[in-house]
Amino acid sequence: MTALLTEQGRDVTRRGPAAPRPSRRGRFARRRERPGLWFALPAAALLAIFFAYPLAVSLLQSFFSTSGGTTTFVGFAQYARLFADPLVGQSLLNAGLILVVQVPLMIGLAVGLAYLLNQAWLRFKGGFRLMTFLPAITTLVAYAVVFRVMLATDGGAINQLLGLLGAAPVDWLNNEWWARVALIGAITWRWTGYNMVIILAGLQAIPAELYEAARIDGAGRWQTFRHIVVPQLRPVLIFTTVTSTIGALQLFDENFVLTGGGPNNATLTPVLYLYKVGFQQFDSGYASAIAWMLVALTAVISFVQFRLMREKS
Repeated sequence: MTALLTEQGRDVTRRGPAAPRPSRRGRFARRRERPGLWFALPAAALLAIFFAYPLAVSLLQSFFSTSGGTTTFVGFAQYARLFADPLVGQSLLNAGLILVVQVPLMIGLAVGLAYLLNQAWLRFKGGFRLMTFLPAITTLVAYAVVFRVMLATDGGAINQLLGLLGAAPVDWLNNEWWARVALIGAITWRWTGYNMVIILAGLQAIPAELYEAARIDGAGRWQTFRHIVVPQLRPVLIFTTVTSTIGALQLFDENFVLTGGGPNNATLTPVLYLYKVGFQQFDSGYASAIAWMLVALTAVISFVQFRLMREKS
């Protein structure tokens, strides 16, 4: 039964709770957000044109095959072709070798250098930091060309130095294993300083009270590093490891300039193979399938690394 109420001399029927009226502050906040949306629109449009649209087109293109100017829908045939292509397996093997050897080596060097540069007794820290970080600001092609000249079999600076030490010259870029060593060395030289700066920032964010408490408890340098520094650096190490893994899987510039993927495909990586398939063989459908295979592989490896290295609750 409906209850009748009298309010200011009028009968009002209570039909239920009244809908809340928007406050003036809420309307004002929404009004203030509109210019921000307009300012973000150009960036969103550029993102859609140069990222989202090519991404969607490449995915669609991976289901088609072009031959003789005729494009045919082939479904998942391009992805099935990946499992039968020996060069795909070779490129993944090379990328896996670089990932297993180069990434831990580089992260270990970066942690060691960052820990050294974080010591209070070290003088000229600014100069050492600059020297360590300088390789990170050189262009990829330029430093790869320099390494190619230095590693030349005849007249290269590295072989000249080995000759002064009484060692025989090494055919760095024409031997399968030495080419891999040269490539790993070049990448490590280029990116160690970059990761060192990130890790150094993480070290400087560790509270000094933790070091003082460890010193009072009688912890040595190794115990302090193991039980304080490493746990506090876990988020930074996760970030540097995941980004370095992605970089190793997407390696292109260094091996393209140094070896061109040789000798005997010893330094062929998935992105370099994608380039050869797409821009030398003009097989855009298969190149798109390689690209999406690499995207899936990178996502899976990054997720596994994050799960293994995440901080335990």
